Amino acid sequence: MWGNDLRMIYRISHRTTYKYAYPVSVGDHVACLKPRSFPPQNQLLLNTLEIRPTPTTFTERIDYFGNLLCFFTVQEPHRELIVEAKSEVVVNGTAELTALTSLPWEESSQSLALDHSPEGLAAYQFQFESPRIRLRPEFAAYALQSFTARRPMREALIDLTARIHRDFRFDARVTTVRTPIEEVFKKRRGVCQDFAHLQIACLRSINLAARYVSGYLRTYPPPGRPRLIGADASHAWVSAYCQGLGWLDVDPTNNIVPSDGHVTIAWGRDYGDVSPLRGLILGGGNHSLKVEVDMDPVDA
Repeated sequence: MWGNDLRMIYRISHRTTYKYAYPVSVGDHVACLKPRSFPPQNQLLLNTLEIRPTPTTFTERIDYFGNLLCFFTVQEPHRELIVEAKSEVVVNGTAELTALTSLPWEESSQSLALDHSPEGLAAYQFQFESPRIRLRPEFAAYALQSFTARRPMREALIDLTARIHRDFRFDARVTTVRTPIEEVFKKRRGVCQDFAHLQIACLRSINLAARYVSGYLRTYPPPGRPRLIGADASHAWVSAYCQGLGWLDVDPTNNIVPSDGHVTIAWGRDYGDVSPLRGLILGGGNHSLKVEVDMDPVDA
């Protein structure tokens, strides 16, 4: 749960390396690697993006959801592409989520359609299907085991998060970024992206607004073992909208409410909106991918 008055500063390095079997003659890419700044929870102090080979063109723009996207083109033959984002972020905790009161979930859902405020309209778009998330009766049935009649939205959300953590097993061998949620639901296995998509599908299937959040998760070494450089992780979790409280983040992979160990990069309808790095290449053949993330806490 959220801690009281928690404050952490992190220096973050996110290095992505593609190695190709044959030379790539041209590559057009989009990077979504700049953490969002939304004080007091997330405050970005600095961010740089290093790309090798040096791109011929490089532009930045803010997307529909407010995330910063970097577009770049590499036009020289290359068999390796390295993209490294370096950031410094302040993360602040707030009051414990368990201490907050909320409306019954049905009222939160019904009132959102009538809320014409900028915040309400922005949240309303996250009630619907998106390219990677479909609404299904089986998802609604699973969600309704937690969202019982007149149950407070916050309480039901935490219960659903705990059930997904209990009922599904983390297993990186059984899914890919293209695995449908229906298959994840059937196999009861997956990774953080799958569990975030599943929880969003459950919430939207009962007419609640929920968005996909990408970011970083600080990891801890076993007792007595040194901290390994590059062993932290990119991560995904869920943010659900509750009338009166706003957006409430939950992490079904770890059954926690994101706190000072989570850093937000971007949010959107699903993974497709916030993929860290995507693009098109000419040539290359088969390739290997290596991702290294390091979250180094800095004394405040």
